[in-house]
Amino acid sequence: MRTVSLDTPIVRGEQTIAALQIRKPSSGELRGLNLADLVQLNVDAISKLIPRIVTPLILPAEVLALDPADLLAISAEIADFLLQKGAKPDSLD
Repeated sequence: MRTVSLDTPIVRGEQTIAALQIRKPSSGELRGLNLADLVQLNVDAISKLIPRIVTPLILPAEVLALDPADLLAISAEIADFLLQKGAKPDSLD
């Protein structure tokens, strides 16, 4: 699990969501999505995945209303989840 603090919190009635916890997606949660689109940070693909893997649950309309900086921060975490450990910069010798 990773936590992303939102620059622009999501306001839902009296509830304010200032941070989202993101978990690594399982293969089933990637169903119907193109992995290349996710790695390229395609907004449509990322927007479909986010509601499947964040806590608290946010609605698709709330994803589409995210601040672009927040969407990019969430997308970067998702892209990092999709890399094998050996492909990540910190694991290089």
